[in-house]
Amino acid sequence: MKWSPKKIVAAGLLVTALGIVFAGATHHWFNSASGKNTTEANANGERKVLYWYDAMNPQHHYNKPGKAPDGMDLLPQYAEQTASSTAQGNNPPSSDMANMPGMSNGPSAQTRKILYWYDPMHPAYKSDKPGTAPDCGMTLVPKYAEDESMAKMPMGTVTIPPEKQVMAGVRTAVVERKALIRDIRTTAQIVADETKIAHVHVKVAGYIDQVYVDFVGQLVKKGQPLFTLYSPDLVSSEEEYLIAKRGHAALAAAPFQEVSEGSQSLFESARQRLKLWDISDDQIKQLDETGKVSKDLTFYSPITGFVTDRKVFPQTSVTPDTELYTVSDLSTVWANADIYEYEVPFVRLGQNVTLSLSYFPGKVYAGKIAYIYPTVDSQSRTVKVRIDIPNPNFDLKPQMFADAQLRVDYGTKVLVPQEAVLDSGTEQQVFVVHPGGMFEPRKVTLGPVVDGNVAVLTGLKAGETVVVSGNFLIDSESKLKNAMSGMQH
Repeated sequence: MKWSPKKIVAAGLLVTALGIVFAGATHHWFNSASGKNTTEANANGERKVLYWYDAMNPQHHYNKPGKAPDGMDLLPQYAEQTASSTAQGNNPPSSDMANMPGMSNGPSAQTRKILYWYDPMHPAYKSDKPGTAPDCGMTLVPKYAEDESMAKMPMGTVTIPPEKQVMAGVRTAVVERKALIRDIRTTAQIVADETKIAHVHVKVAGYIDQVYVDFVGQLVKKGQPLFTLYSPDLVSSEEEYLIAKRGHAALAAAPFQEVSEGSQSLFESARQRLKLWDISDDQIKQLDETGKVSKDLTFYSPITGFVTDRKVFPQTSVTPDTELYTVSDLSTVWANADIYEYEVPFVRLGQNVTLSLSYFPGKVYAGKIAYIYPTVDSQSRTVKVRIDIPNPNFDLKPQMFADAQLRVDYGTKVLVPQEAVLDSGTEQQVFVVHPGGMFEPRKVTLGPVVDGNVAVLTGLKAGETVVVSGNFLIDSESKLKNAMSGMQH
């Protein structure tokens, strides 16, 4: 191959350019490998130390060698290193911890904004550009924007860059103010309303003649005949009443007032004795109209209800201590519900309750709490509450079991997810998110917990953002920072 003069000249220029580039790269590599910096040491070979710092927390500076509070040896910061970093726009030395997920003390070097430069030995001196301090000749140190913002935040506030938040699994939620409703579900047993139970007795000894209500479970109306009774004492009282009535009629116009008043008093006493033995006004009226003593007297039901007990049989003797009938009015029933003792503070009189029964699917019964019993069951640790329920169709029967639901309305509260709260047992705190990746620890006072949400009584307001995941890592960093700040010289 034959080279032309033009090709020979071009090849020579290319070889020259490659040699210059290779020589420059080799010189730069050799300087870096040998540990030389662009700024040489001073004439006598000694490197000037500006300060010592903690490798785990480089922002902590010390004016003499020694050990950091965490036990690590302090490292020197040389003047030529600071000058080189300032000239190249880099940051001061940082610890390896800054590269760990969730353990950074600030944003990356490329995003850190420098507010001013200051003298590390005399921080009051500030400058708007890099250089050296006029008094001591020390190289000025940059003051970053996030450091200034952090100084205004409460103690324990930490800054974590976005990429480290992702690696640490940090998730946040917005604090909301909304209605808080709690549902208490329990079981209840239907029983008869004890205030609407009638026990039928007679007040005089006698013998049962006829029985009109002759089986348990029969529905009777108020005033309906139950049985008839023959009693010699009742017959004697009726006769005495008729005699007293005739005497009163004969002596009412007597000229002597004492005689007239005596007959009147005797008549009223005889009438009152019949009424005390549960002889009705209608029966006394019939006695007045006929003037004849009735051998058998009829007794009537005092209320409308179902016969739940019966001890009346024909041709049997009875005494005043014999309970002849028990009649229960089931138009209203009670439901005794068991409430766990820790739920009792949320229950109050007059509170609405809904009941449902498995054998009446889709049907709901409404009632109100009428009474809270004063004792706790030692075995189940529950308190009974009594619920009044209307039962016009008699669907609810005593000894039935039902599912009861009580709704507790706390009103409008500030709510956060329960996992956002760090509970040490003596105090509770959350981490509030601020712009710039700052996380502020804040103590809160908690209210009730409902369905994974907890009411915050003090410490937060609606619209703020809190950490709900990754807060344990943030809490560890916050406590470490507090410990280091407390032991800083």
